Amino acid sequence: MINGAHLIIYSRDAEADRLFFRDVLGYPHVDAGHGWLIFKLPPAEVAVHPAEADGAERHELFLMCDDVNATVDELTAKGVEFTEPVSDAGWGLLTAFRLPGGGVVRLYQPRHAKAYEL
Repeated sequence: MINGAHLIIYSRDAEADRLFFRDVLGYPHVDAGHGWLIFKLPPAEVAVHPAEADGAERHELFLMCDDVNATVDELTAKGVEFTEPVSDAGWGLLTAFRLPGGGVVRLYQPRHAKAYEL
């Protein structure tokens, strides 16, 4: 039986991004050896969307919160750079922030039912 999932974020500065998840987001973690941190994530869900017409596939990380504006304020106070203002996407309030290694993570306050609450 499958009992978990492991998400990988590829980064141009993996050490900086690990420190971000540890120090800024405060995620609990284990050290898999030699400082290689693996983080416990909040409850999660997975969605499958169609690929673009050109067949290009990509994967995105969306973190969810109960109050996107309060979370933006909290993270901004910790020096996080937001790349998009909060916008109404219909299914929730959406924004995005940049990881130290250059990657972008989306953050949203969902209006839809949360699958992890089933």
